[in-house]
Amino acid sequence: MKKLLLLLLPAFLISARGLAQLPDSTEVDYELKDFKFESGETLPILKLHYTTFGKPIKNAKGQVTNAVYIMHGTTGNSHNFTGRQFAGNLFLAGQLLDASKYFIILPDGIGHGKSSKPSEGLHMKFPKYTYDDMIKADYTVLTEKMGVNHLRLILGTSMGAMHCWVWAETYPDFMDACMANASEPVEIAGRNRMTRFAAIQCVENDPAWKNGEYTEPPAAGLRGAYTSMMWMTSSPWQMQRHEPTRELAERAYNRSVEGFIKRQDANDMIYAFDASRLYNPEPNLEKIKCVFYAVNSADDECNPPEMNVMEPAIKKVPKGRYILLPITEKTTGHGTHSNPTIWGNYLKELLDASASK
Repeated sequence: MKKLLLLLLPAFLISARGLAQLPDSTEVDYELKDFKFESGETLPILKLHYTTFGKPIKNAKGQVTNAVYIMHGTTGNSHNFTGRQFAGNLFLAGQLLDASKYFIILPDGIGHGKSSKPSEGLHMKFPKYTYDDMIKADYTVLTEKMGVNHLRLILGTSMGAMHCWVWAETYPDFMDACMANASEPVEIAGRNRMTRFAAIQCVENDPAWKNGEYTEPPAAGLRGAYTSMMWMTSSPWQMQRHEPTRELAERAYNRSVEGFIKRQDANDMIYAFDASRLYNPEPNLEKIKCVFYAVNSADDECNPPEMNVMEPAIKKVPKGRYILLPITEKTTGHGTHSNPTIWGNYLKELLDASASK
C-alpha cells in the first residue's frame, strides 16, 4: 500500500491541484494480485487509487458506521468531487457529509484516474473490463484492504449512478442507502448505446489510431468522439444562454474539443465508453434492500424523462424513490448530477430515511 498525504492549504481550496482541505485528507493506492475479469482475462497486478477524507468509526459490533462511497462518471476520477462545487457544499464542517464525522471514500475506477488503465502500456491488450469488474474490485479493496465492512451511503454520478444499482443488487446488505444521480436501471441501448458506439467508431476509424498503437493522439477520431458525446451531456438552454452568437458558440466548441483531445487518452476512452456494454440491472431490482433514491434532471439528454423508463422500474425497488428535478437556471443537463446545491435537500431526506432507529 502506498499512501500520500495531500497538501493542506490555509483556506478551502481551490489550488491548482483542485483538492480540498479536509480532515485526514489522503490519497492511497492498493494492489490486487491476479485479478480475474468477467471476460476470463487476468491482470497480474491491478492497481486501484482512492482519495479519502476523515476516519472510519466502528460500533460495538465492529461494523463501520460512517463510510460514504462516492463514484465518478465515465472518463472521470476521484478529484471530480474535491472542488468547490461538490466538496465545498457537502464535506465541510456542519454540512451533510461533514468529513469530521464521515469517512469519505472517492475511488478512481478501473481504467480511470490513477488506477490501472490501458494507456499504462497494455493499450488494447488491457482486459476488457465491465461495470461488474469495477464493482467487484472496489468491494474487494474496501473489505480486504481498507477494513470497511459496511457503507452508510453510496452516491454515484452518471456511470457512478449506474454502479449504484449494481452495487445494491450485488451486495444488498452492504449499505444503508444509495443515491443514483443521472442514470436509468435498464440495458444501455437505443440512442445511449448508439452514441457510445459512435464515439468508439470515430476513434477506431481514424488511421492515426493504428489499432491502439498510436504515437500521437488520433485527433480527428477524438474530435468526433467528443462531438458525439457532447449532444448527450450538454444542456441546449444553457449553451444558448452562454454562447448566444455564432462566434461565441464556435469559440466554445473549439476550446472544449481541444481540451478533450489534450487530456483524454484514446484507448482509455474506448474502454471506458464500452464498459457499460453488459449493464442491465432491471431483472434484479427486487433484490435491492437499502433505501434507494434515483435522481434525474428533466434536461438530461442521456436519461430523458419522456422515455418513461424510471417510473415502472422504481416500483420494483422495495424502498425506492424516483425524483425528477425540474429545469431551472441552475440545472445543466447531465452535469446537474454533480451540483449538490440542487439535489442536496433530497440527500438529507435520504440520510434521515435510512438512519438507524
